[in-house]
Amino acid sequence: MTKLLVKMIASAAVVVGLTMWFGDASFLSALLIAVLLGAIAYVLGDMMVLPAAGNIAATIGDAALSYLILWGASSLLGWNLSYFEIFVIAFVLGVFEFFFHIWLLQDGIPGRKDNNGHARFPAQR
Repeated sequence: MTKLLVKMIASAAVVVGLTMWFGDASFLSALLIAVLLGAIAYVLGDMMVLPAAGNIAATIGDAALSYLILWGASSLLGWNLSYFEIFVIAFVLGVFEFFFHIWLLQDGIPGRKDNNGHARFPAQR
């Protein structure tokens, strides 16, 4: 539970801070999107892609998912974010996710029942 909380707080800080700085996002709308993005990224990226395909694939997937969700939110909510600004936010989230994945792989992924070596670095098996 601690890892999920760390992910949500860090993602929210990045998304809320940068969308409010770059665009016309309100705190509440940015926070809502950050929580939605964090939850989707945890289920898809951290619990499914990370154990199956590894850190690089999960990081790229998380960054791409972030870009798509932020692009959609910007369009729907009128945040006026440029494609480059969305890329910067997704890139920062990707950097965080890379190191977050290392932490998950070292200790096991919360919520996964098969943490018996499938979610470890190959050198640790």
